Amino acid sequence: MKSHVKHGLEEDIVLDMVKSYRKEMPRIGGSKLHHLINQFGYKIGRKALYDLLRNNKLLVRRRKKYAVTTDSKHWMRKWSNLIRGFDFHRPNMLWVSDITYINLNDGFAYLSLITDAYSRKIMGYKLSPTLESEGSISALKMAIGNTPESHRIGYITRTGNPSIVVKNM
Repeated sequence: MKSHVKHGLEEDIVLDMVKSYRKEMPRIGGSKLHHLINQFGYKIGRKALYDLLRNNKLLVRRRKKYAVTTDSKHWMRKWSNLIRGFDFHRPNMLWVSDITYINLNDGFAYLSLITDAYSRKIMGYKLSPTLESEGSISALKMAIGNTPESHRIGYITRTGNPSIVVKNM
């Protein structure tokens, strides 16, 4: 029974140390805490410390690293879903576009894609260092160039701006 009381007191001391470190450094992680606590003279294993932190809901969750590329609160006109109910039953009846970012060591690159909605084939693409419209326009030009004139039907951007809708050319 004595060892349980001692063990509980040691846990309380370790928890107090964790809380005092977290007051100074709120996002300090388990590995650094483990090093500091052991350096201070309390010998606790890494697994035991993580279990203690987990049981007391003191683990720090990692922040996601991402870029915000969509601004839905812009001042420009917002278009309704122009393809709702659209029945496409063969390739090149409908193309959709998207821009995604690629995380690089020194920033981001932006990939503009034009995809056929039926076959999901990438019809055009452009990797650009900025989010300027030239990347999307180049991807669209590539998609148009890759499609025989007799098969070109329409194009709608994901956000609707700029929206180019062409019905049966």
